[in-house]
Amino acid sequence: MTSTQASHPSVKADAYTGDFTHRLAGVADTVETFLVDLLGPTLQTGEIARPPRLMEAMRHAVLGGGKRLRPFLAIETARMLGGAEDAALAAGAGVELVHCYSLVHDDLPAMDDDDLRRGKPTVHKAYDEATAILVGDALQTLAFEVTADPRWQPDPMIRAELVLGLARASGLGGMVGGQLLDLSAEGRFGPADMDIDDTLRMQAMKTGAILAFSVEAGALVGGAGAEERAALLRYGKALGQAFQVADDILDREASPEAMGKATGKDKDAGKATLVDRLGLDGARAECDRLVALCEEAVAPWGARAQVLKDAARFTVARKA
Repeated sequence: MTSTQASHPSVKADAYTGDFTHRLAGVADTVETFLVDLLGPTLQTGEIARPPRLMEAMRHAVLGGGKRLRPFLAIETARMLGGAEDAALAAGAGVELVHCYSLVHDDLPAMDDDDLRRGKPTVHKAYDEATAILVGDALQTLAFEVTADPRWQPDPMIRAELVLGLARASGLGGMVGGQLLDLSAEGRFGPADMDIDDTLRMQAMKTGAILAFSVEAGALVGGAGAEERAALLRYGKALGQAFQVADDILDREASPEAMGKATGKDKDAGKATLVDRLGLDGARAECDRLVALCEEAVAPWGARAQVLKDAARFTVARKA
């Protein structure tokens, strides 16, 4: 890539005032600017063409929506450790592109068959199924291109660890494998009876692995040592699990207007959730337990970890 992306301003800690949601929105704006530039019309190094329909559909899938929680976690973790924030921004953007690709494919008729995402038509509805499949493919490969670009992270060892970690979190042992287990839980491939441990394993793969890697990416950029990385991994895993439980609660209680997509579909499809296994009150109690684990994991950083603690609380208190 050869555009002016490398000149993006760093995300400075003193650029934000006020509460957590203001800080989250500020980082989301910075990530959006990065993604707008990344998905522009200018040819990048090694490219022959940027097909207009593909680029338009990719922008439809990525821009103008979402809280950008995954890049936020990467950026804030690196910031807490004193790491290079431009490198964390690029690493977080890579995770966000993988996340967006997964949403495009999850919405397809063969998967969850959704018509709305973030309050607008899903990609296969706005365009067509073939375009949506190619959009997901292009976003996934672009994610690894950004993650491996030495302009953002000059250290080749860190780049290699970032690429390896993103591949593991998003692949057969992570997000993609978890999605297959989720489809299996619907009974698509024969009778299925998932207990609590099975449900936790599926959710740790489908949702938790990418969220946990977002934190790990920030730790890598921030130069965390082995003990620090282990603590942050505990935080990331507990956060990922809390996010999924909160999402299951929202699927039962939130309105489609608040969520920007259909709700109640998980129950109708027979998907495995902790709400089914524990009930709503039990699921809320589990969220509280997981937030406590998150706070315990980052306690060694004291006041510097406040944003990560707030992120854990936000994850379970969000309304959309």
